[in-house]
Amino acid sequence: MTKLKIAVIGCGSIAQHRHLLEYKSNEEVEITAVCDIVEERVEAIAQLYAAKAYTDYEELLQAENVDAVSVCLPNYLHAPVSIAALNAGCHVLCEKPMATSREEAEQMIQAAEKNGKKLMIAHNQRFVPSHVKAKELIETGAIGKVYSFRTAFGHGGPEGWSADGENSWFFKKEQAFIGAMGDLGVHKADLLRYILGQEFVDVAGFVENNAKENITVDDNAVCILRTANGTVGTMAASWAYNPAEDNSTVIYGEKGTLRLEDDPVYSLVAQYTNGDVVNYELGKIQSNDEGGQSDSHVIDHFVDCILNDKQPLIDGEEGLKSLEVILGALQSGETRKISSLEGITK
Repeated sequence: MTKLKIAVIGCGSIAQHRHLLEYKSNEEVEITAVCDIVEERVEAIAQLYAAKAYTDYEELLQAENVDAVSVCLPNYLHAPVSIAALNAGCHVLCEKPMATSREEAEQMIQAAEKNGKKLMIAHNQRFVPSHVKAKELIETGAIGKVYSFRTAFGHGGPEGWSADGENSWFFKKEQAFIGAMGDLGVHKADLLRYILGQEFVDVAGFVENNAKENITVDDNAVCILRTANGTVGTMAASWAYNPAEDNSTVIYGEKGTLRLEDDPVYSLVAQYTNGDVVNYELGKIQSNDEGGQSDSHVIDHFVDCILNDKQPLIDGEEGLKSLEVILGALQSGETRKISSLEGITK
């Protein structure tokens, strides 16, 4: 059987610890090319995966006949490189946030449609077992009407795991566009939209740089979100949660509360108003500290969608809706007013 030919553009931490490992363990694909502007890095990766090394993505797209591309670059390059790859006839898996503006995201979506190719955004939180189960419980009415929620994603910051440490592009506004909100907050915006099955219409954001010096992006942000039917809650994103990571979500409903990734043993705890407590041991959420193996299910889903002509769970439209929440929070932080997303995310 002919394997899908894969290129990974950008060979930093997310490529090394997620994309490359997961492609390697998928029997349907072959990593044929890798690209990074740091020659030493890309040569080492190419040798490790028996792939061809490039330092120029345009050269790679022209020279290599690849079926699909992972875009694992600084945020400001997500749109231009994804569009170039789509126009070159490749399916694209792009890291989050998908773009730095609504316009860029729409251009990516249009390029995918025009070329008849898949565009998927790597929002891996949708595949976490506790999140999948929580969505199921909410959909089946187990906790009744959802009233409120709180979610947080925070750790000590990218310097702990980024390939370039304290010199990482994550800290530079011209490359990252947005800090903890784009790195972590957008994951939670996407997760909440997914498990609640609702769109957000209003967002109030407090977006700060109060923990790290000499960076030009936010490192602490808290948002208040409201859905069309009045469900309200908070979302926090931080690069200042020391020493431990917080990746928890709590959903408060009419008949009970769901605690996701909030307990050291049980990845989901369902507490019901009748006194019942159900503990689910579903396997822990992946953190950046783990080495050697990765199973976020993102790559397998992407490959399956290409081979079986399925719509990716997080296509360009979904990626855009989650990006809009973050853009709204940024706008709110700057204007000190509530941002309305109504009409935008429909």
